[in-house]
Amino acid sequence: MTAMVPGKFLFRPVDERAGTAELPLLSVSRYHGVVPRQELTDKLARAEDLSNYKVCQPRDIIVNRMSAYQGAIGMSPMPGLISPDYMVLRPGNRVESKYLHYLFRSAWFTGEVVQRLRGIGSVDLGNVRTPRINPDDFGAIEIPVPSMEEQRRIADFLDVETARIDQLTLKRRQMRSLLTLKRERVIESTLGLEREKTTDGLVPLKYVVADVTVGIVITPAKWYVETGGTPALRGLNVKPGFINTSDLVQISAEGHAENRKSRLNTGDVVVVRTGQTGAAAVVPAELDGANCIDLIVVRPGRNLSPRYLQYVLNSDYASARVTEHSVGSIQAHFNVGAMKQIPIPSIPRTEQDEIVRLLDVRVSALDLLHRKLDRQEQLLTEHRQALVTAAVTGQFDVSTASGRNVTDGVSA
Repeated sequence: MTAMVPGKFLFRPVDERAGTAELPLLSVSRYHGVVPRQELTDKLARAEDLSNYKVCQPRDIIVNRMSAYQGAIGMSPMPGLISPDYMVLRPGNRVESKYLHYLFRSAWFTGEVVQRLRGIGSVDLGNVRTPRINPDDFGAIEIPVPSMEEQRRIADFLDVETARIDQLTLKRRQMRSLLTLKRERVIESTLGLEREKTTDGLVPLKYVVADVTVGIVITPAKWYVETGGTPALRGLNVKPGFINTSDLVQISAEGHAENRKSRLNTGDVVVVRTGQTGAAAVVPAELDGANCIDLIVVRPGRNLSPRYLQYVLNSDYASARVTEHSVGSIQAHFNVGAMKQIPIPSIPRTEQDEIVRLLDVRVSALDLLHRKLDRQEQLLTEHRQALVTAAVTGQFDVSTASGRNVTDGVSA
């Protein structure tokens, strides 16, 4: 029977500081484990002086105390520097580092961490502020400790099986990227907006729409109300071709009355100004009469199909122009004047409607394939986690499990 032993008897915390040592900066990711920071981001480290950073050695276990409950734990593959807030744990002679790597990232262990989090709020409700695991609480968690031979067997098995799953996941991501590219090419070719074509037949947006205005730019705190107000769209509610109504704010009657120009009508096209600049979506009937905050509002008029305009504005063609004319070094911002100048095709309404009909058919087929690949990737992720958890908790004998079909339940 496998013994359950508190972790503090199997590893010891190490607190060696960098000083003048020149070592690569490492990060701990819930998805990738411990990797060189440059593989995750090209941003510079927050601290210019790294002398207080902790030093880790190969096979040390690194724990991101704030994200450990999400699986941000892993074995270091090299000497390096990590955040001074992280824990560096050096395994003793009773436990294999790679076994701990898998055990600590299992659903069973992260569940144990969740029960010991220190912070304000609830993890289940997603409102814990500054959640972190205390080193003493972490070390008190009892973990299964089979023989060293069995630990190595489990680690070797999981190396092979997780690599196979990761390869399948990578292939699906590559397929999704190709589908996204194909989707854009289909849209651009159907709209006649291929990059190699001339600008013949394109006119500035302002000449083919009824109006272009902007939503409330400054929203006094007193205008926000909990209930009984007017729904107001923000940039975070608008995605390319879709409006999310699950997180709408409400503004008072006073705020709504003072901003008549930003009141929305069914069929208006709203465009994000800040953040995901250029994302455009048609206002549905359920939001008729609502207001909006810091969004560009385009009123197509009779001669322009709202859905056609939505396709145009969400194309790579329009996105490139939005990017070109956005300002701001920290967060991109797109203004109304630039919106009015975006050249779009000037064609009869009947042709626009036919193009929308064609695109709905062609794009929906590609979107269906995209969703299937998303689902397959999700199932692979779930299967990977379940496999790791089952192996490290002894739910099956890994010596007889080689060659198991890792794609079970992950069909289209």
